Amino acid sequence: MTEEAPRWAVVGNPENRRVALFDRAVREAGLPAPRVVPWTAVLRDGGADFAPGEVVRLESPGENAEVDRALRGLDDPTRVEGGARWYARFTAAVRTLTGGVRLDDPDELAVLFDKRRCHHVLDRAGVPVPESPTSGGGTPVRGWDDVRALTDAHGMPRVFLKPAHGSSASGVVAVETAGRGRIRATTSVETTADGRLHNSLRVRRTTSEREIAALVDALAPDGLHIERWWPKASLDGGATDLRVVVVAGRATHAVVRTSRSPMTNLHLGGRRGDLAAATAAAGPRWADALETCERAAACFPGTLCVGVDLMPSVDWRRFAVAEVNAFGDLLPGLTGLPGSGAEGLDTYAAQVAAVPHHTRNHRAPA
Repeated sequence: MTEEAPRWAVVGNPENRRVALFDRAVREAGLPAPRVVPWTAVLRDGGADFAPGEVVRLESPGENAEVDRALRGLDDPTRVEGGARWYARFTAAVRTLTGGVRLDDPDELAVLFDKRRCHHVLDRAGVPVPESPTSGGGTPVRGWDDVRALTDAHGMPRVFLKPAHGSSASGVVAVETAGRGRIRATTSVETTADGRLHNSLRVRRTTSEREIAALVDALAPDGLHIERWWPKASLDGGATDLRVVVVAGRATHAVVRTSRSPMTNLHLGGRRGDLAAATAAAGPRWADALETCERAAACFPGTLCVGVDLMPSVDWRRFAVAEVNAFGDLLPGLTGLPGSGAEGLDTYAAQVAAVPHHTRNHRAPA
């Protein structure tokens, strides 16, 4: 008896390229096009129901003004504020989805979208992560005075300050301190005359502690996570990290990102680096790099796919996980790593191929 082909449903923004890329992957696998359930409908109707045989994939709710307004309560998509409100409303919306076979566990998503909780889960599992005084979320960060006190107490002259529920480096501030009161912050956040915070595509630096304090005080109400600055390896004259996609427990795709600023995000001026050069630099430790990413993904067994941001040490002998992203698979045109089982497949096709095994081992959340 042959196994029945899965029927797909995707919750997303229908106009978004993520939905289009996934739709193409399903069709190219010879399956009927997925049923698309808009996030706008989920938020308007208070949920959505799925048939017992439907395989349900969640796509990012980003890049849609109406959805962003419903989740964050802001009309300007460039605004940084509203992360805590977004988190509460998004995780609540996820729990209004019923039925089907889910590829994104609601409890795990709630952890993945809180950097403090995610760090704690990884750390407890023995996954290497930068040291953090806010791991788990039990230590309040009410503003710059708390940041100063925590970093001084833990001997952290160089740290990354991350909004607890942020993504795409939104609101991230890299802070470096030295003797005689010297300080420098690097961020893509711009503050307008009326005190509002906006994302910018331009990374800027400031050495004014007064300006840094005002920025951190404005970010703090949405929650802040502090991590010790991990000295990254360098390729082509820039700081280097990797986005590694893990599908059904296996590292399948990887892209190298390099930048002359602390933020390697491609939309902030980072560049795609040479993966062959990275694997050569790591040598026999490349297997350790992929295994570290798979260990991070294993902390979220009910989630089919995650994107792991991996930082190699200066000598390429150690690795630490900076982030685990629930929607970290947008790498158009990138095919699978040799030996991954996803050779010739992009990230979406790899997930379609992995679903039969995954769905045999996971049930819909109660």
